[in-house]
Amino acid sequence: MPATNAVLGIDLADRKQAAALTDHDSRVLARRRAVCRAWELGPVLDWAVEQAQAAGFSSVTVACEATGHRWQVLEKLAAERGLNMVCVQSLLVWRAREGEDLTWDKSDPKDAMLIARLTTQLRCYEPETSDGTWSRLRQLGARRRRLLTESTACGQQLRDLLECVWPAALEAAKRPLESASWCAAIAVVLARAGDGDLSAVRRMGQARFVAAVGHELSAWGSTRSCRRIVEAVFAATDDAVGLVAHRRGTLERAGFVIADWREVHARRTEVETRMLGVLDELELTELVGSIPGVSVLGAAAVLAECGNPARFPTPRALVKHAGLCPREDSSGEHRGHSRLSGRGRPELRTAAWRATWGAQHANPVLRARHEHLTTREHNRLAGMQARAACAATLLRWLHVVVVRRVPWDPDVAAGRRPQPVAVAAGACVGAPPEKVISAA
Repeated sequence: MPATNAVLGIDLADRKQAAALTDHDSRVLARRRAVCRAWELGPVLDWAVEQAQAAGFSSVTVACEATGHRWQVLEKLAAERGLNMVCVQSLLVWRAREGEDLTWDKSDPKDAMLIARLTTQLRCYEPETSDGTWSRLRQLGARRRRLLTESTACGQQLRDLLECVWPAALEAAKRPLESASWCAAIAVVLARAGDGDLSAVRRMGQARFVAAVGHELSAWGSTRSCRRIVEAVFAATDDAVGLVAHRRGTLERAGFVIADWREVHARRTEVETRMLGVLDELELTELVGSIPGVSVLGAAAVLAECGNPARFPTPRALVKHAGLCPREDSSGEHRGHSRLSGRGRPELRTAAWRATWGAQHANPVLRARHEHLTTREHNRLAGMQARAACAATLLRWLHVVVVRRVPWDPDVAAGRRPQPVAVAAGACVGAPPEKVISAA
């Protein structure tokens, strides 16, 4: 935000764009409405540069809200003209609109002026500029997140349906929705008992049923079945507990649900394979795989949500971006309870939380940290609080491993040995080296 630049606030929309050119005292120098798409804003930027130069400024800083994909198009147009661009959070614009005159008044020209005003107050940020490979990883991560939601919804719906008409099937496995053998067995049953008649499955015989489940198992990402679970599902077909009168329609619907679930599982497997291929392109597979307990896919999901970690100057900045940093509550003699800020990216927070579940038990450093946080005398944390702290620790590790291009070291991670200052060859550019990586 150089003082020699005027500020061009643009309220992006589908077909009608509003622009306001202001100085650093929020005085409006010019306004313009344009009926065009976002990728047709080039003439508006050229007009803004001419108006700024006529007012004594050397150039223009472009500002907008980072909503949808239109800001990326505007960033490209600004970069082609050598103009700086920043983004303003939509929540700040909403708050500024409310504080303007304490009403709900809203218009596109007014929002454009508010965006420019927030920019002059430095309440803005520089948007992420990623290359094609990192952008592809982000898109694949977003699709995988949606497929995970659909998969969870299908599993829960199947559980609800079977609890009504065939509860014995849910007793065949301790965690039925997580068992590939159980899912394959239920798929075979529902494919042959679409009319609600489970006796048709009984007439198959146990041997044919087990063979059919073996053929179905590959669709659920497994090659070996648990015979105990498969036989328990077959035995449950003789059970008459539940709303037997409703079995026909309910099992028919359950057959549709498990078919959708199988299809979602196949699409998710394809997306995950592509994500691992992107990590190979970035030459990060071996580095992130060096962290015990963290799967390469889990690390890929985290990196898909945060983008290139090199854009964060320190590991702490990445933790703050995820909203896993503590929020202080103190004033004078008062010392309140510190909680997570929760103001970061919720999808990144979720991905880090999921990756921590397995790593907490398999990683010795993370396991020791969790035990210390839950057993220390002063400021002892609850189990979930300690798990959130471990998730923040995992984000710090990933930042250092990816940015510095060094494998994970347990002594460095535990703070027993300082990290060398020299950056390894081929390291990412844009982040200063950390002298010490501490589990704290």
